[in-house]
Amino acid sequence: MKYYPRPESGLDTHEVNLAIEEAFREHGTGNFQMPPKVYILFPNGDFRTMPAYLPAEQLAGIKCVNVHPANPGKGLPTVMALTIILDIETGLPLAILNATGLTDLRTGAAGAIATRYLARKRSVTLGLVGTGRQAAAQLEAISREIEITGVRVWSRKEESAEKFVKKFSRFDCRTSTLPFVCDSDVIVTTTPSRSPVVMDEWIQDGTHINAIGADAPGKEELDPAILKRSMVIVDDPVQAIHSGEINVPIRQGLFSPEEISGTLGEVVLGRKKRADNGQITVFDSTGLAIQDLAIAAIAMKNGKFLELEFP
Repeated sequence: MKYYPRPESGLDTHEVNLAIEEAFREHGTGNFQMPPKVYILFPNGDFRTMPAYLPAEQLAGIKCVNVHPANPGKGLPTVMALTIILDIETGLPLAILNATGLTDLRTGAAGAIATRYLARKRSVTLGLVGTGRQAAAQLEAISREIEITGVRVWSRKEESAEKFVKKFSRFDCRTSTLPFVCDSDVIVTTTPSRSPVVMDEWIQDGTHINAIGADAPGKEELDPAILKRSMVIVDDPVQAIHSGEINVPIRQGLFSPEEISGTLGEVVLGRKKRADNGQITVFDSTGLAIQDLAIAAIAMKNGKFLELEFP
């Protein structure tokens, strides 16, 4: 068995984006096995288990991933993860991957693919609501798929926003008020909020939104009124209804599962698309286990590993 301690080191962002695009294509065709995430809740966070089988890659495995929003104050990442890859014929564990960095990359890639297919322009201003690791991953991945002419950044902590802008100065980043950040061609939300931070009146016709932060029951970043006037695309309907951006509005009776326009897999396959340049589009990302298998395949091909005896 092989252990990959830092498998994200040196991975090409565009190659990751293409692999995640292919995973969504497989999702659209139904060529996968992937039960919904299982959540274990703690007082200050949770962990999830995510099993899957992706026949196209001849890969099977499971990821265990936590989300603890207070971790940065303790010098730890909000999200940490391990992925175990199994041999399909025998069930023998083949590899263990430190999937913390890989989770950032594959989620960023999902937002990049959604943006490439759903944004109305190939050259955009990008608004970032939140400045954590996932905001950085989204920026890097999206920049490989379309041209970014400027980045507007907001964080609850001004210090965090300033630090982010300094780190990504090559993208013409600048901090701004939340309403101005939301007056962008593409908006990415990556906060752990449990109440809306992006209001309907700030969103212009034609905007595309990657809703990334709401990934557990009770989390919510968008004013539900935005969803009512948008084409809502999810990564997986069952997961999105349970724990995506739409989970709270559905429980409150403000949005219904029938109003979901489709999945990103269907968009990649050309079965669903933006109606016109004035339509608002929302990608509700919860994270798919088949994405983790797709990026694991790249990491195992390119990453450095240690041999561990098993059994």
